[in-house]
Amino acid sequence: MQQFSVTRGLTLPDPVRISRYKRLPELGPALLFFSGGSALNPTARALKQYTHNSIHLMTPFDSGGSSAVLRHAFGMPAIGDLRSRLIALADESVLGQSEIYRLFTHRFPKTASLDELHGDLVDLLEGHDQLIARVPNPMRRLIRHQLAFFHDAMPSDFDLRGASIGNLILAGGYLNNNQKLDPIIFLFSKLVNTLGTVLATVDARLHLAVELDSGEIIVGQHNMTGKETAPIASKIKRTYLTRSLAGGEPVEIEVSPKKQHLIETADMICYPPGSFHSSLIANLLPKGVGKSIARSPNPKVYVPNLGNDPEQFGMSPNETVDALLKHLRADAGEDTPTDKLLNFVVTDERHAAEFDWAELEAQGISLIGADLTSTHSVPYYDPEKLVCMLLSFL
Repeated sequence: MQQFSVTRGLTLPDPVRISRYKRLPELGPALLFFSGGSALNPTARALKQYTHNSIHLMTPFDSGGSSAVLRHAFGMPAIGDLRSRLIALADESVLGQSEIYRLFTHRFPKTASLDELHGDLVDLLEGHDQLIARVPNPMRRLIRHQLAFFHDAMPSDFDLRGASIGNLILAGGYLNNNQKLDPIIFLFSKLVNTLGTVLATVDARLHLAVELDSGEIIVGQHNMTGKETAPIASKIKRTYLTRSLAGGEPVEIEVSPKKQHLIETADMICYPPGSFHSSLIANLLPKGVGKSIARSPNPKVYVPNLGNDPEQFGMSPNETVDALLKHLRADAGEDTPTDKLLNFVVTDERHAAEFDWAELEAQGISLIGADLTSTHSVPYYDPEKLVCMLLSFL
């Protein structure tokens, strides 16, 4: 099989292409996103109207919230962000989908006693609670089966306050599948008929760490996002993976051949908005990611943040591009041409004015500013406008 590159003119946004994708989303293009957290979920919901073939590689390194309790109890990767993306891409026309959505997004109250919550969990796994009783079979049986595995493995002092039911189900499936993420993510995808592919970039029990210009080392994603702790007050100099929240030496892990193939064959690679280091850069740290991106002949697009991101402390817009390229070249090779790693920066027209256009042009990167916000989305991207812009490249 021979491979060729074809150059064509672009209309941005392109109403003809957008209309075509909306008519036949099951034949839509494979846009691949390196993502984490919930920032991209509204875009994912908009995207499934146009393509059922998007790919979402997500970080399993979260160390806060409900995921942290599960990680501490079972030494497992974080699953909360994977769950929320699967739900965002779920087929809302499937029978029983609304009931599954309510179940998987429900959280136990934070004020109930542990005995009450343990009783509520037993009601769920036995099928008595109305949240699960309304879910039709065979989905209900499958869900109860995973919950039973979680319940049997749950430490007696496990804190269920504020726990996400969806996370508990996924954790049970993880334990039921020899502590492997991919099988339970696949099963969950089938349960909710996910209109796309959601995978952890790596199936690894690792933590994210950063070194600041000040010399301080921060370990744990929850300690650097500015949500659960005070925002960082020094620029991030280095991002790496380590085995323990207590810290330690950087570790290397390689992305699987299957995921390398997904990267290499995607119709577009998108570096989307979200926490810059803990959502985007974290996905690029495993070995093989940068090389796979460089081998892809298709467009690579960076969509920078519009809102305030504490992780970008001290960084200009152009410096985020430089940091992105630096992390990609760490794996792809220092001499990798920029056009193999990044072709376009797409952002709202007001944010585009903050970039040094000449500097990007000198690197061979095209800056595209467009109307990508709306009155209800400001200060963030309007999901519909952003999706239509990205699809117009393909």
